[in-house]
Amino acid sequence: MVFFNDFDNPQVKKLPNHLKQFIVEQNYDHYTPVDHAVWRYVMRQNYSYLKNIAYYPYIPGLEAAGLTIEKIPDLQEMNNALKKIGWGAVTVDGFIPPSAFMEYQSYRVLVIAADIRQLHHIEYTPAPDIIHESAGHAPIIADKDYHEYLSYFGSIGAKAMFSSKDFELYDAIRELSILKEMHDADPGLLRKAEKRVDFCQKNLGDPSEMALLSRLHWWTVEYGLIGTLENPKIYGAGLLSSIGESTSCMDPAVIKHWYTPDAINYPFDITKPQPQLFVTPDFQNLIFVLEQFADTMAFRRGGSESVLKAIDSRNICTAVYSSGLQVSGTFTDVGMGPNDELQFIKTTGPSALSHDGKQLQGHDKHYHKDGFSSPVGRLQNPGKALEDFSDTDLHDKGLVIDEIAILNFESGLIVTGRVKSVQRKNDKVILITFSDCTVTDDQGNFYFKPSWGEYDMAVGENIVSVYCGAADKDSFEEIATVSQTPTHHPEHDIKTKQYHRLFQKVRYCRENQTSYESLLKVWKEIQTDFPEDWLCSTEILEIMNQDLLYKETAKEIRICLEMKASAEPSLTKLIKDGFYLINNPVNQLVN
Repeated sequence: MVFFNDFDNPQVKKLPNHLKQFIVEQNYDHYTPVDHAVWRYVMRQNYSYLKNIAYYPYIPGLEAAGLTIEKIPDLQEMNNALKKIGWGAVTVDGFIPPSAFMEYQSYRVLVIAADIRQLHHIEYTPAPDIIHESAGHAPIIADKDYHEYLSYFGSIGAKAMFSSKDFELYDAIRELSILKEMHDADPGLLRKAEKRVDFCQKNLGDPSEMALLSRLHWWTVEYGLIGTLENPKIYGAGLLSSIGESTSCMDPAVIKHWYTPDAINYPFDITKPQPQLFVTPDFQNLIFVLEQFADTMAFRRGGSESVLKAIDSRNICTAVYSSGLQVSGTFTDVGMGPNDELQFIKTTGPSALSHDGKQLQGHDKHYHKDGFSSPVGRLQNPGKALEDFSDTDLHDKGLVIDEIAILNFESGLIVTGRVKSVQRKNDKVILITFSDCTVTDDQGNFYFKPSWGEYDMAVGENIVSVYCGAADKDSFEEIATVSQTPTHHPEHDIKTKQYHRLFQKVRYCRENQTSYESLLKVWKEIQTDFPEDWLCSTEILEIMNQDLLYKETAKEIRICLEMKASAEPSLTKLIKDGFYLINNPVNQLVN
């Protein structure tokens, strides 16, 4: 059964069923004291650094999203805050398919990974986590220009063509990111996963619309800079949530380009720091670039080229006739004239007919279980388009209920049969159903025979739009492909739980300003049982320094941390940054 909690948020309530399958329960009680300490350390570092280099005021942004520096956000609190600006939030299990991610954005719902990075990946994790999604995406969502761009991007992305190879790459990246986040990942499995990602990247062929659109999303929403090339500010969530890359990205070695449509030519590797970034002068430029790309997409261009994209994608797609009729299914064939004009389209397997996103009664995927085919184009000497025929025009053309009619298309296709029904929507003829019907071309080839049953002929001179997915996804019961690679949730042994309790004792002292003597016991326990620790020791030192307690012990802890920073290069920056926060405390905390 799919878990679903709407959090009393209007945007979350609007989510269709096919998106609900990705939602998981946050399980707030599952976060450990170490998890909360990781959140607190990263958020304090972010505030200390990003208050000067982030595009938006950091603390007000956090407040607007219902976030606090001190603890991992509760999804209900986030939704209470976000609904004031017309957004919502749900938790999911790691990476979800890009098409689903985009569609969530179009519904103005933030997708937040329920897990949080492990302590050994405190600076950066290749896997989505609650720090990246909530601390990165949510605080800037209050900016009207930005959240309008984000939702508009989602509506464009939800229409993008994607291929089976796109899903293979997504699944490979998901698997690799999960392994890299694990503390004890099998080296053999890790190498195998890296080779799989490399293979998928090298064998994508021509990138699909979704692949190219994902690049625009990456270089803006995830890794975008705003301002000038010489003095840019950070607004991308990937940078805002990485205490390592938010600093290193400003290094001159990281090339800065102006953000233009050329950004689609720059693929990205989600597991590595980015070698270049893109700077936009303002958020309106993001929409300008998106519009330029959207104008090249099948959902706007239509025609034979777009139907061929649908055939190549091998996914459920929808073709929209100029009459407004929507045909959803797996497209497998197309008839084209000498000037590449469409003459005929065909789907194979379960297909459905819709109008304005609503499935037509009696035309679901069970009725059209073997596929759907129909001419496209003009009738010979019509005077006007068949879709625009009045009742009088239909009568004059012989399209009268229970009478035999013959339709000759300019393409040479001939439809002959007894008219059973004519359907209209918005004053347009969209569908004519025939019995005893034969469809042939001018060479005598059969496209439909009377023995096959009734023939539903779509009406429309052109295919004006083609996009991935069914027109009415819930009625079509379209279930997007969900990865079978689960995220990793470690089992905590007795010693790890002991380590968690030490963090909890330190948090209790800090929040209640009492029981300070227990800090001495915690420190001794760390020295004896957890000599590799640095974060809990730093938190103890913070309290002692702030309240001028146990000066000799505080000095001992500082010396121990300094030695650790000197001896272990991977901890040098983390410990030094911790010292900086102790000496320059973050006082403006979110309540």
